[in-house]
This record gives sequence, C-alpha cells and structure tokens, in this order.
Amino acid sequence: MRPSGLNSATTGNWPARLAAFLLAALAAGSAAYWFLKFPSSSAPDTSALIAGSARQSIAPPDAASLARALGADDSTAATASRPVVQPMQVNAASRMALQGVIASGSRAGTALIAIDGKPAKAFRVGSRVDGDLLLQAVKPREALLAPQMSGPVSATLLLTPLAR
Repeated sequence: MRPSGLNSATTGNWPARLAAFLLAALAAGSAAYWFLKFPSSSAPDTSALIAGSARQSIAPPDAASLARALGADDSTAATASRPVVQPMQVNAASRMALQGVIASGSRAGTALIAIDGKPAKAFRVGSRVDGDLLLQAVKPREALLAPQMSGPVSATLLLTPLAR
C-alpha cells in the first residue's frame, strides 16, 4: 500500500530540486563575494602604499641639482638649495575671548579673558595677558591690549552680547 500524501510524480524530482537549490546558492554566494570585493566608496585603497612606504624611505631631491637640471645657473641653484623659513604670524586676539569686564575708569579695572579655550582668568589693567601683550585699558564692553602701556593698541577684545 502507498502512503496517501506522496505520489510517484513528486518523489522523483528531489535530485533536480536539490541541484537547482545548490546552483542558486552558488550563484548567490558568487554575487555576495563580488559585491563585498568592490569597495563601497570611490576612494582607492592606500593601505598597501602606506605600509610599503614604512619599509623604504625615499630621499627628497636636492634643490640645487634640480634647479641646475631645469636650466638655472650655479648662483641661482645655490640660492635654491637654502630653505626659506618664514615665521608664522598668529593673531593674538583670535586666540582670546573677553568673558567679562569690571571697569572703573579706563586706567583701573579688571577683565576676564579666556586664552586658547581655557577657563577665563582675571587680569588687572597693566598686567601681562599673553606673550608681550599687556592689558592697557578697559571700557564698559571691551578690553584694549598693547605691547606697552603707553604705546598704540594692537588688539581690542569685545564682550559678546548675551543671547536673549
């Protein structure tokens, strides 16, 4: 007697179904491999270049030889070999923020000044704020900085208004 749920037409298709499933799994695996193989961004992978540069170092070209190769005479080539170093100019006022002012006349008073994002410190008129800058004078909403007490003002710090 035969089982009621199975007929001869469906039992003979299992090898074909299994082969089709394996072929579909192989195709899906191949697609997943190639999808993960390509980077998601358009930037090239430079990790091999960086790792390779650690093993060997390349010396920079000699400036005088390079100048001679490009057609310069010996005096110009000698000048080209000397590096030009220029000091970096930093605006002191851009590093400072006026947090508060206690003004009792222009020659007396105190200013709260934060330097380089650090907590604000109190500076009296005439005291050194940063480097060669002195607190020359204070006004109700500003502080004047100068290299000398009697010299011209080199930076003015303004108190920012409170947001309402």
